[in-house]
Amino acid sequence: MDHGFAYVMTGGFLGVPFSTDGLANKAFGVAGISWDGSVTNRTGARFGPRGIRQASHMLCGDEHPFFDTTPVEDLVDLGDLLLPNTSLESMRAALIPQVASLLASQSVGQQMVWLGGDHSITLPLLRAYHAHYGQPLAVIHFDAHCDTWESHFGEPSGHGTWVYEAITEGLVIPEGFVQIGIRSSGERAAREYVNEQGGRIYTGRELRGRDGAALQDVIDEVRTRMAKLGNPPLYLTFDIDALDPAFAPGTGTPEPGGLTTAQAMTLLEAWYDLNWVGMDCTEVAPAYDHAELTTNAAANLIWTWLCGRMLAKSEGKTY
Repeated sequence: MDHGFAYVMTGGFLGVPFSTDGLANKAFGVAGISWDGSVTNRTGARFGPRGIRQASHMLCGDEHPFFDTTPVEDLVDLGDLLLPNTSLESMRAALIPQVASLLASQSVGQQMVWLGGDHSITLPLLRAYHAHYGQPLAVIHFDAHCDTWESHFGEPSGHGTWVYEAITEGLVIPEGFVQIGIRSSGERAAREYVNEQGGRIYTGRELRGRDGAALQDVIDEVRTRMAKLGNPPLYLTFDIDALDPAFAPGTGTPEPGGLTTAQAMTLLEAWYDLNWVGMDCTEVAPAYDHAELTTNAAANLIWTWLCGRMLAKSEGKTY
């Protein structure tokens, strides 16, 4: 008889065994990027992968209540990538080849989820994806912060510059860049940068109090935008501080007035069959969490995305 519960479970995300054999024949892989050397406020996101994995064990591998599927049998956890922890450029130089190797081993329909880590990890991930696909990507970016500053408190790069860098480097399609939940303070040039490049920003204020059918115009507009661009490869980056601190207090730079977990779930469920090629979840800092609210939210959001990909795969909608 199996008497295992979440607090005694071993293994990786959703309790699947850790593997050193790459994706092998699994559709989805998870890997941790335990780096937080670029934060501007509270450190601790290096422990995000561990916290997200532990919280995911509560899901017990059962079927998603909306998608009626589970990725457990088609998922492998590759553990945390080995990285230096004192130099941003050294970290990125070590990260990109490891990501490139995993992407090169993918067959059609295989995809990775990256557990951060602070948001500076997304730039090298996009560099690797751009090289792999040979074209710029579309991006849906959940965040409280625009991350479009041209410098990082006197340094050239950090967790608040990656969007600006990705656009100026040509890694992404400006018109295919969608930001959701932006609400932090900042100069107007940075706050409006994505809009002025042809993308779309849904601010926290614009989304305030809207859920269910009230989000349908957002859902439809993003779908239409991607279709007009020819449905390019689409990447999801979810900074957990997109959620209001009431739902995700365990993060380095919390900003009041954010999304509810339900709003985020509604959008991810509605976009399950977009042309996704991968995702990351960043800025989860368990040391500042309360009652595991943040790690549970992160684990559920990732699980929802994976289950949506499982359904899309069964429908033949894979990139």
